[in-house]
Amino acid sequence: MAALTNPSVNSYKRLVPGWEAPVYISWAKYNRSVLVRVPPGSKLRTRLEYRPTDGSCNFYIAYAGILAAGLDGIKRRLKPPEPVEEDIYKMSPQERSRRGIEVLPGNLGEALEEFSKDKYMWKTLGKEFCEKFVELKRREWREYNVMVHEWERKKYLDV
Repeated sequence: MAALTNPSVNSYKRLVPGWEAPVYISWAKYNRSVLVRVPPGSKLRTRLEYRPTDGSCNFYIAYAGILAAGLDGIKRRLKPPEPVEEDIYKMSPQERSRRGIEVLPGNLGEALEEFSKDKYMWKTLGKEFCEKFVELKRREWREYNVMVHEWERKKYLDV
């Protein structure tokens, strides 16, 4: 789903542990370092915040992916893990591993690999859309990877 909610190369520049956007796959009621926050509400309604979404995404596509993921969990009667109210960034890698807290893909290429394997998302969003989306984004990822960036020029030009 990260490919839908964070669809550009630059989306992953802000998905860095310790920065504002959460990268660890977890949820909580109060904790803002988690991926999904479900603030306390009334008995009649619940609000959900999916926090890592990038402003460059297409809202409708991202929302369709978020809804599809939620429906998949409901259909399969998945039980959510325990909420994580502690600051995840202060946890050791061993503690995160022990608690089953995984990390989002680190770049667009990794996100596309994960998305390509998600059979439910492809079934829900449609094979034609998913194929075109992956094709377009893989081309973007390849173009980015063959570019010499300003940082590289500054770092290695004198070598």
